[in-house]
Amino acid sequence: MMKEFREFIARGNVMDLAVGVIIGGAFGLIVKSLVDDVIMPIAGLVLGGLDFSNYFIPLASGITATTLAEAREQGAVLAYGSFITVVINFLILAYIIFLMVRMVNNIRRREEAKPAALAAPPADIQLLTEIRDALVKTKK
Repeated sequence: MMKEFREFIARGNVMDLAVGVIIGGAFGLIVKSLVDDVIMPIAGLVLGGLDFSNYFIPLASGITATTLAEAREQGAVLAYGSFITVVINFLILAYIIFLMVRMVNNIRRREEAKPAALAAPPADIQLLTEIRDALVKTKK
């Protein structure tokens, strides 16, 4: 069973997938920071100082907090501001992935459209061709 597991892990597809997941996780953190630290403050400024991170609806009685963190300590809340932020994260990430896939598809189309270059013949064939051409010249 360990041998089969090692064969499974050694396959290129599994390693490529692992690398993709790790890079995807890191990229997700970059997008999260972009949204939380750049886009949402600008959106808040444009929309009159709104801070989406503290938008919530109290679901339990007695919640008097004005920030989401404090409200969560007091009881259950519906944090729709956080949800809006996550949706924006997703849309940005999906758009970036779309652009990357589009770029790769364009590169593939260009490569497929190029005419196949004739490969140089092997050295022995090239030598025989030169000998043939030399013989033809000497006969004339």
